[in-house]
Amino acid sequence: MNLPNKLTLARVIAVPFFIVLFLMGYNCWAAVLFIAAAATDALDGHLARKNGLVTNFGKIMDPLADKILVISALILLVQTGDVAGWMVIVILAREFTVAGLRTVAAADGTVIAAGMTGKIKTVLQMIAVPLLLLENWPFSYTGIPMDVIMLWACVIMTIISGVEYVYSNKKIFTKGGI
Repeated sequence: MNLPNKLTLARVIAVPFFIVLFLMGYNCWAAVLFIAAAATDALDGHLARKNGLVTNFGKIMDPLADKILVISALILLVQTGDVAGWMVIVILAREFTVAGLRTVAAADGTVIAAGMTGKIKTVLQMIAVPLLLLENWPFSYTGIPMDVIMLWACVIMTIISGVEYVYSNKKIFTKGGI
């Protein structure tokens, strides 16, 4: 297994530790771990492209690892009342739709990599979650609710990227027998 794929798996392995830190009330440490795990997303993709190590495993597992990390955090934040449940439902609906389309495409031998709007959505999520965990720090003293702004940006970009993903891969609906 190459280094980019190991970094992807490390992101998945970090999730239970993130959950424990969060549930124990160590939000600062949970945010640090989340940021470190999120950083592996940028690093694994960069290393894979730079060194010609792009694999089908990485194309599939990298976005899945992101989803596991982000959705875990968002569900925990729903539990504490910091994120509205409907927002997570919108995000989950998009993720299940994309995963379903990828599964249908994979059955036909096609691997669909993440698009630019999906990457932007992920970056926004990776910024929003630590802001929410840290109660809007470092913006808490400015009166600017960056955590809420970033959360709304995530939901909006989730919808945009989901619509774009379905539209740009509409051929799957006919090829997959739908």
